[in-house]
Formats: sequence, C-alpha cells, structure tokens
Amino acid sequence: MKKLIILFTAIMLSASSDLYSQVSFQIGGGLGYISPVGDYGGSTVDFYNGTKYGMSSGFNYHAKARVGLLGLNLFGIIEYSTVSGDGESEPGQGEVENTHGIFSLKAGPEFNFSVPLSPVGFYFDGFVSVNTFSGTVKFQGVSQVPSGENDLESATRFGVGAGGGVLLDILPVVTLDFGVHFNLYNVFGQQYTGTTTNPKRLDSYISLNDDKDPLYGTDDDIYIIENTRAINAWQFTLTAMIGI
Repeated sequence: MKKLIILFTAIMLSASSDLYSQVSFQIGGGLGYISPVGDYGGSTVDFYNGTKYGMSSGFNYHAKARVGLLGLNLFGIIEYSTVSGDGESEPGQGEVENTHGIFSLKAGPEFNFSVPLSPVGFYFDGFVSVNTFSGTVKFQGVSQVPSGENDLESATRFGVGAGGGVLLDILPVVTLDFGVHFNLYNVFGQQYTGTTTNPKRLDSYISLNDDKDPLYGTDDDIYIIENTRAINAWQFTLTAMIGI
C-alpha cells in the first residue's frame, strides 16, 4: 500500500510539473490605430443631421495580459482610444468639433498556431468588452444650436469583437504582437438620453444617443435621430509582450 501511495504521488508530481512547464504568462503594452466605420464614420454634416457620428481615425493606448496553455490562450486588455471629427454642420455653414474617448475592458479566448522551427506564430481570437464613452462637442455659428463647447455625458455600452494577429519572438522572453481586430462597441445597452437643455436640439449631441429618439417625427428640426446607430471600428495594434 505504501508503495502504491509513493507511486501515485510521483505520477501526480510529474504530471503537475509537465502541465506547469506548458503554461505561459505574458504581460505588456503598446499603441494602436483605430478607424471608425459605418455609423461611427461619416462627416460632421451627418453628425449634425443625426445620422452618423462623423468620426475620423484616431489612436489607442493599451495594456495586455495573456495566459496560455496547450495552444489555447486567455487574454485581457485595458485600453483607451481617442477619435474625433471636425468640419461644417451644413455645406458652407458652421463649424463642428466632435471628440470621443473610449475606455475599454476586453477579455476572451485566443487560438494559436505556430510555425515549426520559426520565431513566427499566428492567432485568432474573440472577446467581449465593456466600453465607457466620454468627450466633447463644440459648435460655432451652427443653425439651431448655441455656439460653445459641451461635455458629452458619460455612457457605458457592452460589445464584442474578433480578429487575429502575428506573434514574432525577438528575444527569449520578448514577443511582438501585431494585431488586427474589428470592434462592435455598442451591441448591448443602446439608448437615447434626453435632458432639459434649451434649445432642445442640443440633446441630440451631448449624449451618446445610439438609439432612436422616441420623439422622432414630431418635429424634424428638434428630434433628429431616426435610427439606432452602431459604433464600430477597425483596430490595428502593436504590443510588446514580456514573458514572466
């Protein structure tokens, strides 16, 4: 009996050692480029008309952690992205400046594929995200809206995303992670938020308002958001990961 206990203990210790040797931990940070698409893009004329957000490309700063086991990784990201748009409110009229800051928490699985005897690897992943929006909107000489700068009311939305990337080992414990992902920032939690501002049309701009205005159609000069608006963007990132 004692011999069986000793043998069982030895097997368990050996298995635990083998499993531990196949577990990897990485942490790092990097920069990225973000390109709004669909409703999140467009022009400031679209933004003034309530159809799109009129955002141009921006930048991203992030920290990333990865835990790997037998080719399957779990990862988490904390990031801050900025996008903006500026231009006319109507052809030849007014000036609009619109900025968003997006603080995101992301997590999900990552599937890895390595090239034998090569420092290069590949991965595909998917994630869920929690995204908090803030920002400002500034008007100058715009019809039906007072001139001045207004803060965007903070709003949180839940999203998903997917993509992939290339991993390049440059040192025994340092890996460069080149990623490409598509972010759907507001899959859940869309809403229209009205306030007591005067004139009333300002409501359409100082909240995220990614859902339809329930009063749309009662006065086209005030209640201008007819449809739900999707907040989506492509993201290109470079991350330096260090094994620990």
